[in-house]
Amino acid sequence: MKTTLLVVGRTVEQHFITAINDYVQRTKRYLSFDMEVIPELKNTKSLSMEVQKEKEGELICKAFQPGDVIVLLDEGGKEMRSIEFADYMKRKMNTVNKRLVFVIGGPYGFSQKVYQAAHEKMSLSKMTFSHQMVRLIFVEQLYRAMNILNGGPYHHE
Repeated sequence: MKTTLLVVGRTVEQHFITAINDYVQRTKRYLSFDMEVIPELKNTKSLSMEVQKEKEGELICKAFQPGDVIVLLDEGGKEMRSIEFADYMKRKMNTVNKRLVFVIGGPYGFSQKVYQAAHEKMSLSKMTFSHQMVRLIFVEQLYRAMNILNGGPYHHE
């Protein structure tokens, strides 16, 4: 199974880039993992929030491949403790044949088309984080899950 984190727009702040890249590299020791960036829309000042969501949604859906299992990182999704997420990843590694794709949308969330394409929704917290921060939190939790599954010292009950 290949795991992909699909994000809209590049990470701009250097401290986030450094930390995200560190966790991506650590995670690759355990799992086939990459981060795929969909370019931000250009000239959005004249576009409504809904139109931006729709256009981003089209780009997100184009990135999906047949056989992908799509999980949206969404405030309305299921919350899990780190140990539960590790168990979730273990189940997915045993059942997903192609790609497990986690998706972080743009600033206005997901279009209806993206929600329809998704298999699951997952929430990292009830709190709101910047899209840059969510990327870091997710890759850290993915690394933590892999570390838990491999008996590493990264998690303490």
